[in-house]
Amino acid sequence: MEKRIEELGIVPVVVLQDAANARPLAQALCDGGLPCAEVTFRTAAAAESIRIMSEEFPDMLVGAGTVLTISQVDDAVKAGAQFIVSPGFDPEIVDYCLEKQIPVFPGCITPSEITQAVKRGLKVVKFFPAEQFGGAASIKALSAPYTGLKFMPTGGISTENIKDYFNCKSVIACGGSWMVKGDLIAAGEFKKIKQLTQAAVKLAARLRG
Repeated sequence: MEKRIEELGIVPVVVLQDAANARPLAQALCDGGLPCAEVTFRTAAAAESIRIMSEEFPDMLVGAGTVLTISQVDDAVKAGAQFIVSPGFDPEIVDYCLEKQIPVFPGCITPSEITQAVKRGLKVVKFFPAEQFGGAASIKALSAPYTGLKFMPTGGISTENIKDYFNCKSVIACGGSWMVKGDLIAAGEFKKIKQLTQAAVKLAARLRG
């Protein structure tokens, strides 16, 4: 799981208000060269959207984001989610996922939270909201004592600052929503989303060398 995420370099963070948009969005992401989506559980359409993407695009890496409860973990996995992402470090959710052997990436922004993740054997954690909590500079500082840990920063990342994150050796991939903005999805601008995705893929390839 971690290897595939690292190969992709960018994880599109998706908020879907209507599950009817799941299929064309997934198609746009796949055609754009980024067969991956973290579908956030911020809307009632999340589980159904994950189901559609997982069933109709079996080669796509589909996960659930903004997971706040055990029941959401169960709903997400039942729908086909391959990994779980939470905005903060919730021991109950992390331990449940580990017990069920479900890949989980909890949000960690402090040494105390990271310590709890490391103690549980996690190799990758989310860093959210990245820009608001010091961005790439904070990740570099945290990486010093936690040398074996990788970060997946999300929050405020764009084409303007993603280079800073890719310059951090401990960053496995960046989460971003600039290619899948809600207004583009609502307007059915899937061709535009495909173009933005293609541009993101090219940018990541260039910056990562």
